[in-house]
Amino acid sequence: MTIGEIVAAFATGEPPLRIEAYDGSAFGPENSELVLRLTSRRALQYFVTAPGDLGLARAYLMGELEVDGVHPGAPHDVFGALEVFRKTMTHTPDLRTMARIARSIGRENITMLPIPEQEVPAAWRRVAHGMRRHSKKRDSEVVSYHYDVSNRFYEWILGPSMTYTCACYPDAGVSLEEAQDNKYRLVFDKLGLKAGDRLLDVGCGWGGMVRYAAARGVRAIGVTLSREQVEWGQAAIRDQGLGDLAEVRLMDYRDVPERDFDAVSSIGITEHIGRRNYHDYFTRLHGYLRPGGRLLNHCITRPDNSRSVKAGAFIDRYIFP
Repeated sequence: MTIGEIVAAFATGEPPLRIEAYDGSAFGPENSELVLRLTSRRALQYFVTAPGDLGLARAYLMGELEVDGVHPGAPHDVFGALEVFRKTMTHTPDLRTMARIARSIGRENITMLPIPEQEVPAAWRRVAHGMRRHSKKRDSEVVSYHYDVSNRFYEWILGPSMTYTCACYPDAGVSLEEAQDNKYRLVFDKLGLKAGDRLLDVGCGWGGMVRYAAARGVRAIGVTLSREQVEWGQAAIRDQGLGDLAEVRLMDYRDVPERDFDAVSSIGITEHIGRRNYHDYFTRLHGYLRPGGRLLNHCITRPDNSRSVKAGAFIDRYIFP
């Protein structure tokens, strides 16, 4: 069977893109602007040995896939269309067809190929090598892996505010920058901050909340485990003339020596803490507050945040290990 015939055997509908293979076969609309092209048998091997997003990422990074209709550095539309199509791959071929598929794929295509140098080991290998989850050393390594790729890179993605977390749009017509500023206003107001108060911002990123509060007379300290974020944040503090009120430190939130803050903000860091550590995390943050002080926690969650809900293999190996 050709690659196109194998794909068709599992499909219950036509994909929103065209899939072309090295054997000359294809599947999907001929006039599609989005095209995913398997350029060699190695692409198939990556898919067979790591089904799903991990095999796709490996094949793409190793140059075994080509995409049409998108910029090669931003193939999201092609991979998004492929994910939509994957959900229609629910047909179960009969036993005779399955046997033909197995013969067509062959043993040679279940051989592991070299993986991209950017890929980190699987989670079980990291644990086996003593990388204890959420130790200070391990958290520092993970944050550095994700955020220290360069400030220039994040400037391209995040824009002038260098704010990583969700914006809050007062209406649909405002810009991203206005929505980010509105998010900081919302946090500031909910914490009841005023000039002369002291704020601790844990997981402060590039210091957006710290600078927003300091510009309004609040003495603000931000802590992060990213050296790049500290470098950028401190430079922004100097440029805005906020050095007397604001500081961004390279420091684990567990090591902050000061106490009796009027407020603590936690914006988009809970995702890094680990569910088992939530009690200790909030207990520690509570300990940083003066009596009657306020804590605001902003995080991403799911309606069913069960143990069975996990990030995909691509996210684990390439984005947030």
